[in-house]
Amino acid sequence: MTRALDRANIQVGDAPLSNRNHLINGAFAVAQRGTSFTSSSSANNDDTYVLDRWYILSDGNDIIDVSQETSTIPTNGKYAIALDVETANKKFGIAQIIEGNNCVGLIGDTITFSFKAKVSDTSKLDNVKAAIVSWSGTEDSVTSDIISAWGNEGTNPTLITNATYENTPANLSLTTSFATYSVSANIDTSGAKNIIVFIWSDVTDTTAGHFLYVTDCQLERGNTATPFEHRSYGEELTFCQRYYNRTLDDVAYGQIGGSFMRGNSDYVKGVIDHPVELRAKPAVSVIGTNAGAFTVQQGDTGLSGTIEFGSQWSSGSDKRSSWLDFEGASSGTSGYACQIYRNNRSVGDGSGCLQFDSEL
Repeated sequence: MTRALDRANIQVGDAPLSNRNHLINGAFAVAQRGTSFTSSSSANNDDTYVLDRWYILSDGNDIIDVSQETSTIPTNGKYAIALDVETANKKFGIAQIIEGNNCVGLIGDTITFSFKAKVSDTSKLDNVKAAIVSWSGTEDSVTSDIISAWGNEGTNPTLITNATYENTPANLSLTTSFATYSVSANIDTSGAKNIIVFIWSDVTDTTAGHFLYVTDCQLERGNTATPFEHRSYGEELTFCQRYYNRTLDDVAYGQIGGSFMRGNSDYVKGVIDHPVELRAKPAVSVIGTNAGAFTVQQGDTGLSGTIEFGSQWSSGSDKRSSWLDFEGASSGTSGYACQIYRNNRSVGDGSGCLQFDSEL
């Protein structure tokens, strides 16, 4: 009996442990904001979030287009992030900030950041680097644009105050085939509160139309990269919604949800519950044009005209729900319940959707 249990314990001990990846959306499967980010609406600006939990760092705006890649992927993979050079001769990359609560067990220990990557052409994208960066400022009040100066080709970018390279970034020598790359570091900076992972091209003579592809990003304890931990899509989406979520655009007149009533004057007021508890009280905004974005109905009767989002009532909103005011209702009975809908907006483009942003 003891011998059998010993064998069982050995097998468990040798198996990869679950919940070891401290990054979210490391395989780039979740794309709540969309799947393509270009200069339209400044969606590819420096310090701008793209695929969930990941944001651009670049030496200027419109340096790269970003998309969720479904064709150029590793064997048995499904998604990658594609970084397409738009403005030549500029450095660029992507980063993710780990919430302080999720850095427990990482700070003060040796950790490893690994990922799969390839380039479309090695003649120019011939110096790709990766860094583990610590943040020693106020926990979860990270300045997301961690770059003070990008510097010359081959010179690691200068970081802002309170941001520290924990490893010594070096050329990973990517090829035109997917391979796994990793860097390790001991997080020993005094007062470290958050961790940031950062992958970038350190080249200043790039060519427009060249691509850097990245997927299967993992941050874990120890000095060895283990196989990428695949989580279910539902689990990954739930993790992402803690930082960003939005109402759906599946139908042209989709109901935004929540509980609303016709208020005094031209207001419609009410509460939307978030799908999960957010990291912090969110910033709320409308995707696309706000004017005329919504229509409102009481019972079976559509009220005259259209309405637009006004504001979030701060005192009535928290991490679990947002109290919202809409303006422009020109009919209806005060004090009666209402339903708010997208106002005949295109399916799948996000317009007329509310977004709730609680990113770091």
